[in-house]
Amino acid sequence: MYAVSLKQSGTVSFEYYYPDSTIIFEFFVQNDQCQPNADDSRWMKTTEKGWELHSVELNRGNNVLYWRTTAFSVWSKVSKPVLVRNIAITGVAYTSECFPCKPGTYAAKQGSSSCELCPANTYSNKGETSCHQCDPDKYSEKGSSSCKVRPACTDKDYFYTHTACDANGETQLMYKWAKPKICGEDLKGAVKLPASGTKTRCPPCNPGFFKTNSSTCEPCPYGSYSNGSDCTHCPAGTEPILGFEYKWWNTLPTNMETTVLSGINFEYKSMTGWEVAGDHIYTAVGDSDNDFMILTLAVPGFRPPQSVIADTENKEVARITFVFETICSVNCELYFMVGVNSRANTPVETWKGSKGKQSYTYTIEENATMSFTWAFQRTTFHEAGRKYTNDVAKIYSINITNVMDGVASYCHPCALEASDTGSSCTSCPAGYYIDRDSGICHSCPPNTILKAHQPYGVQACMPCGPGTKSNKIHSLCYNDCTFSHITPARTFDYNFSALANTVTLAGGPSFTSKGLRYFHHFTFSLCGNQGKKMSTCTDNVTDLRIPEGESGFSKSITAYICQAVIIPSEVTGYKAGVSSQPVSLADRLIGVTTDMTLDGIISPAELFHPESLGIPDVIFFYRSNDVTQSCSSGRSTTIRIRCNPLKTVPGSILMPHTCSDGTCDGCNFHFLWESMAACPLCSVADYHAIISSCVAGVQKTAYVWREPKLCSGGISLPEQRVTICKTIDFWLKVGISAGTCTAILLTVLTCYFWKKNQKLEYKYSKLVMNATLKDCDLPAADSCAIMEGEDVEDDLIFASKRSLFGKIKSFTSKRTPDGFDSVPLKTSSGGPDMDL
Repeated sequence: MYAVSLKQSGTVSFEYYYPDSTIIFEFFVQNDQCQPNADDSRWMKTTEKGWELHSVELNRGNNVLYWRTTAFSVWSKVSKPVLVRNIAITGVAYTSECFPCKPGTYAAKQGSSSCELCPANTYSNKGETSCHQCDPDKYSEKGSSSCKVRPACTDKDYFYTHTACDANGETQLMYKWAKPKICGEDLKGAVKLPASGTKTRCPPCNPGFFKTNSSTCEPCPYGSYSNGSDCTHCPAGTEPILGFEYKWWNTLPTNMETTVLSGINFEYKSMTGWEVAGDHIYTAVGDSDNDFMILTLAVPGFRPPQSVIADTENKEVARITFVFETICSVNCELYFMVGVNSRANTPVETWKGSKGKQSYTYTIEENATMSFTWAFQRTTFHEAGRKYTNDVAKIYSINITNVMDGVASYCHPCALEASDTGSSCTSCPAGYYIDRDSGICHSCPPNTILKAHQPYGVQACMPCGPGTKSNKIHSLCYNDCTFSHITPARTFDYNFSALANTVTLAGGPSFTSKGLRYFHHFTFSLCGNQGKKMSTCTDNVTDLRIPEGESGFSKSITAYICQAVIIPSEVTGYKAGVSSQPVSLADRLIGVTTDMTLDGIISPAELFHPESLGIPDVIFFYRSNDVTQSCSSGRSTTIRIRCNPLKTVPGSILMPHTCSDGTCDGCNFHFLWESMAACPLCSVADYHAIISSCVAGVQKTAYVWREPKLCSGGISLPEQRVTICKTIDFWLKVGISAGTCTAILLTVLTCYFWKKNQKLEYKYSKLVMNATLKDCDLPAADSCAIMEGEDVEDDLIFASKRSLFGKIKSFTSKRTPDGFDSVPLKTSSGGPDMDL
C-alpha cells in the first residue's frame, strides 16, 4: 500500500512479473472516501515472458495505491511470487531539485527521468553520470556499487558438453568456462580448464531420423520409419505412427531451445541453460545458483487417430513422456510447465530435492500449438558465487505422440481399403478394432470400450464395469441413471434421473493467514448425459479484467465431479466472485455397485453414519486422469447414494465427518448423497391391501403403502376394488337352520339307543334270575319268560336296580376264554358265587 497526494491528475506506472496463474494479483486505487476506482484493469494478467509495464490514471487529491496478491495452495504446490519494480507516479508536487541516482546506477544527463543500471564489471557511486570500469583482478555484477576480487577458478566454474558430429561422424567431449566468467585462472590454487576428450563415434540419430553424408540427422519422409539409421518404407497394410522420440543428445533438436532466467530480477539472459551429453541432456552452470535453467519444446499441433477425433468426450489427444533424474545437495526444484497457443506457461508438476531416475507422463487434452518447458533452480536463496553447480537435472528421453508433421519410429497395422491400385490404409469407424491378419475392421462387442491408440484384435475391447454400458462408438462406459440390485428377498430397481442435474456443494469456510475467507466448491454430475460430463469448474482470475461481451481465455475443466476455490465477491470487492484452481476429481465412471470396493477403489462405510432402513447404498466409482507425485494412480471419487424418504429432491450431499473437504489424503474423495430419489422404485412388495366388512352386500378393498414408505416412483397404488358379498343375516339364517336340523337328528338317535338299551337290560335281568342253577345247567323256562303270543315290548320286571357306575363296571369285567363275558351270579340257595 502506498499513499500519495496529487496536485493535478497524473498516472502511476510500474513493471511487474506475474508468472503463476494460481495467484490472484490485483492493483487498485482508492480515493479520499476509501472508494475504489471503477476501472476493470485492477485484475492483472499473467506475464508471458519477463516483465510487463502497467499504467493507471490517477485523480487529483489523495490516492491510496494497493498491490494485493492472494494465493491458495490446494494441492500443496508452492506458488511463485509476484514481483513489482520501477514504480513511477506523475502529478505530485514539483521538487526544487532532482534526486541523485543511487549507487550502481547512473544518469548521463542532469534532469533525466530515470537512472540506468551499470553494466557488468563496472560500478558507480551515488549521483554518478557514468560507470567506472573494474580492475582486471576484480569483477562486478550488473547494477553494482563496487567491485569484488575475482576468486580462483574451481571445478564449479566450468562444465562439459559434446561437439556436433563432424564430417567423419565423430564427436568430442569438450569443457567450457561458465558465463559470465568471474574467476581467475592465473591465481594461486586455480584449476585449469580440462583438455578436450578423444574423438568418439557419434551416437545414432533419434528414431524417425536418418544420417546424411555430412553426419547430420534429417527426418524420414512420410510413409517411412527408422530406428535412427536408414529410413524404411512401411510394409503394405501398415501406416507410420507420427511423433517425436528424443533419446540421443548430440545436438539440441531444432524444435527445442534453451535459456537462463535470472532468479534475482527475472530477466532472461543470453546463456545456455541445458547442455547435450550424448545419452542425456543436463543443466549447465548459470550466473547464480538461484537462476532458472530453461528448456522448451515447441509442438505445432497434433493429429490424433480418427477414432479419437470422433469421440468428443475422450480428452486424450496425445501424450508426452519423459525420463528424468535430479541430483541435489540443497533445496533444488524441477518444474514442468505447459503453454497453450503461446500463452503463459502453467506449472503442471514440481519435484523438490534429489529424485532417482523415473518417468512422468502428461496427457494432452487439446489439439493446439503447445510448448513444454522444464525449469531447474538449484536453490531459492541468492548467494554470491557458484556453490552448487554439481546439483543438476538430467533428462534422458522425451517421447511425444501424435505430433503433426512428426516422424515415425515404427509402423502399425491399419485397416485396408480396396482401390484401383490395390489396397490402401484407411481409418476404421469409431468403435471398430483391426484384425491384424486380414486388416478388416470389426465392431467391438456390446458394453465394451476400445483402446483407441492400440485397436488391434478383439482383446483391445475392454469390458465396462458393473452397472454401466458403452456408448455407440465404444469410447466410454456410462450409466443412464438406472440400477438394479438383486437380493434373495427381492429385486431393488433404481432410477436416479431426478439426481441427474448438476448439483453444487461448498465446503466449510477456510481462512488464509491474514483472515481472508474462501471455500472449496464442488460440482457434481452423477450420471452425465449419455456419457457426456456436465460439471464445469472455471478459473476466471485472468478473465476478470476483460470487459463483458469480449471473449477471453479461461481455464475450464469439464468432468463428472470437479473442485475449485471460490472467493466470495464481498471478500474481493468485485462484482463477481473469484473461481480459481479448478481440478477434475472424476473423468471416468468405473462402475456402479453396492459393493464397497471396485477396481482398487474403496468406499469405507465408517466415514458416514450407518444406514438404518435396510436398503443398501448404491455407490458410484470414478477415476480422474490427473496423475501427480502424491497421487501416482490419479484421483478417485466415490458417491454413496442412500435412500432417505425425509430428503426431498435433490436431497443433500455430505462429506466425511472425519475428513475435511471430502478427502483424507488428497487423492481419494468420498461423498454421501441422501435423497428421496435414491430410494428404489415402488413395487408390489411396497404396499398391502385393507379389506372392509360386507355392508349391504358390498365389500371394498383399499391399497396403502407400507410404513415407512421406502420407495419412490415406480408403480402406483392400485385403484380401490369393490366386490359383491353376502351379508351376515343370510349366514345367520343358514346357521339357525343347520342347528335345528342337527338337534332333531340328535333327538331321534337318543330315542333309538334308549330303546336298544332297554332290550339289553331285559336280557340281563333274565340272566340274573337263572343264576340259581348249579353246575352250569341251563334252567327251565319260567313263567316270566316270554310266552307264546307275548310281545317283547311288554314291561320288564327288574330283579334289582343297578347304578350307572355298576353298569360301567360290568362293561370292564373280564371276558372268558371262550369269548363270553364273565358275570358273577348268586345261587338262589345262597351258595357260593359262580361265574357264567
